[in-house]
Amino acid sequence: MYPAERQFEITRRVHEQGRVTIGEMCAVLDVTSETVRRDLAALERQGVLRRVRGGAVLVHRAPFELTLAQRRLTYAAEKRRIAGRVVELMPEDGAVFLDTGSLGFAIAAALVRQLPAERRLTVVTNNLPAVPVLAADPRLTVFALPGRVRPITEGAVDEWTRARLEGLRAELAVVAANGVSVEAGATTTVPEEAAVKRAMLLGARRRVVAVTSARMGRSSFVRYATLDEVDAVVTDTGVEDELAATIAAEGPEVLRA
Repeated sequence: MYPAERQFEITRRVHEQGRVTIGEMCAVLDVTSETVRRDLAALERQGVLRRVRGGAVLVHRAPFELTLAQRRLTYAAEKRRIAGRVVELMPEDGAVFLDTGSLGFAIAAALVRQLPAERRLTVVTNNLPAVPVLAADPRLTVFALPGRVRPITEGAVDEWTRARLEGLRAELAVVAANGVSVEAGATTTVPEEAAVKRAMLLGARRRVVAVTSARMGRSSFVRYATLDEVDAVVTDTGVEDELAATIAAEGPEVLRA
């Protein structure tokens, strides 16, 4: 594993957990403690973390986002399973709203793989990398939403995007989340993303939030939906039973893939 790959994994974990230990990272990365110490020193110089005895802690809790390419590599197996479960929720016909990001892209790919041959759907999406994947399938009619492209997600997210959704109605909306918790609901990192996600949910008959178990029980910067506004949360089997039950008690069905 190259230094950049190791440091990416350390960065991801310290942002998720708030701290990491040298022993933990030695086991995860299969390297020596000296290698981990060098990586921690490099990340401390970048301002990502602060070294403490036996490990490191997060410097601050500012919104943290990986690039789309990085996200596709993170929890890839879990995202494929979640995507497959989401496709099982697709309507017999009609329109579907599909969100940005790596999970949205995984759902687009699963839709092309798994959609029954006789099924026809209209997909409205701001997930620009997913557009050519979807448009190549003759069973799908694809509409790409307009707006400013946010480089980190490669999705269209601004007032144009939100306004275009206002007059549209769909059978199903599927949006991703940076956090899902009882206290905060479904959350994301920036207001523009939140506004578009909310517009998708409000325009759909059935509302689904897709999220990896690592983000369950956590919250991000901006709430776009309370849990009682969501019909289902689709996640992976890594979520604890107690947390899943707590989320479900607020209204949405919790589906684990």
